[in-house]
Amino acid sequence: MRTDSSPGTLPAREHLPADTAGTPVLDVVIPVYNEEKDLQPCVRRLHDHLTRTFPYPFRITIADNASTDSTPDVARLLEARVPEVRSFRLEQKGRGRALRTVWSASEAPILAYMDVDLSTDLNALLPLVAPLISGHSDLAIGSRLARSSRVVRGAKREFISRSYNLILRGSLQARFSDAQCGFKAIRRDVAQLLLPLVEDTGWFFDTEMLVLAERAGLRIHEVPVDWVDDPDSTVHIVKTATDDLKGVWRVGRALATGSLPLDRLTRPFGDDPRDREIMDVPKGLARQLVGFCVVGGLSTLFYLLLYSGFRQFSGSQTANALALLVSAVANTAANRRLTFGVRGRADAVRHQAQGLVVFGIGLALTSGSLFALDAATSDPAHATELAVLVAANLAATVLRFLLFRAWVFPDRRGDEEPEAQHRVQPPTRTAAAPTYPAPGPLPQRPHTPSQNSATTQFRAGEAADGTVGVPPLERSREWGRDATIRLQPVRPHDTDPRDAR
Repeated sequence: MRTDSSPGTLPAREHLPADTAGTPVLDVVIPVYNEEKDLQPCVRRLHDHLTRTFPYPFRITIADNASTDSTPDVARLLEARVPEVRSFRLEQKGRGRALRTVWSASEAPILAYMDVDLSTDLNALLPLVAPLISGHSDLAIGSRLARSSRVVRGAKREFISRSYNLILRGSLQARFSDAQCGFKAIRRDVAQLLLPLVEDTGWFFDTEMLVLAERAGLRIHEVPVDWVDDPDSTVHIVKTATDDLKGVWRVGRALATGSLPLDRLTRPFGDDPRDREIMDVPKGLARQLVGFCVVGGLSTLFYLLLYSGFRQFSGSQTANALALLVSAVANTAANRRLTFGVRGRADAVRHQAQGLVVFGIGLALTSGSLFALDAATSDPAHATELAVLVAANLAATVLRFLLFRAWVFPDRRGDEEPEAQHRVQPPTRTAAAPTYPAPGPLPQRPHTPSQNSATTQFRAGEAADGTVGVPPLERSREWGRDATIRLQPVRPHDTDPRDAR
């Protein structure tokens, strides 16, 4: 259930235009730290592959994470000799910091990255970005754990990778199969709104981005890849695993408290104009039923434990009332967050008050059953009392769900903005092609390689969005302030007053 009237800031996905001469469609970022030996063969090999196989203009961006060897010199040399190569220098380490900085400054509609060791077979690159170009998906990842993937690596790394993904599935309910494969891509319009919510600047950046995207309902495309482990990898496994677990805890807590405005990443129902004519269709009934049943089952067990405890020092009616009151408050809070997806503290008091009314109805049903049992026998067994209460609670549960769905947590989108929500007009196509609106101040676009000027330098976090020191939530509010923003593919004849050209 949505908690605001905003239809989301992302438009329906559209296929990128075929006429893209002069504008890079794909920007592949290679984050590096002290990779003076591997950088040049990696970039040369990637450039050759893209030149031969990729049908759109592309760019390769080297993101130097404060290297202390000759990596910056190698990057500048490649930039001067290869037309499609550019380099950025960051003064702080962190793969996530490098990706956020370069992706936020890039004008390419498709943003990707890969590790410098090129462990992933490059034949998977076009299948990775094709669903993003076509408008089918929002993000794409390479998966080493798909059935058709072919992977060569040691047992230690295999165990760590599979264990980590099991932890993500168990703790954050992640459905994607491989969070750590260094082979991912994202649409620029999605990145503009998603990246401000991602706090991590290191190796957990990928996982956090994917978990938030999945929770927001964005579509993640997975590509089976062939992958060969790099025996000379400099990744510190223990430290990385520790930081990842800390990140899992932080993201899980943020999702549980509802502190992330994921509703702003919602897309329209579909791209077919017929989808926009659908009216008064109940949303998420099956999911709500499953969630309500799970919460109801746990609440019933909680209620029975409380009743048994209170029954030790009070009568059956008093014990029932106390147990039902405490469990009703917990049940309302759990259904509010888990079943109906209401986040934040807005209307929490009203929801609890309405929940207490529902509690009163349940109390009447269960108390009435106890009165009937007492009338039938003067000294009923404790097991009999519990059986009667279970039956009464089942009847109250059905009524509770109907009241919760129709009265306590209704979907009020149709009441607040009936036209905006139920009958969205298809975008008007005109001769002049729209541009990506900039969400905030962006840095000057990097120079073209042919100019042979000095490498553009960014201090980490400054080039990305111009919001140094601002928490991710506040940055997202600034970027997503206008709920009707339209983000469209870049076309070659677009002009930007901030463009140095």
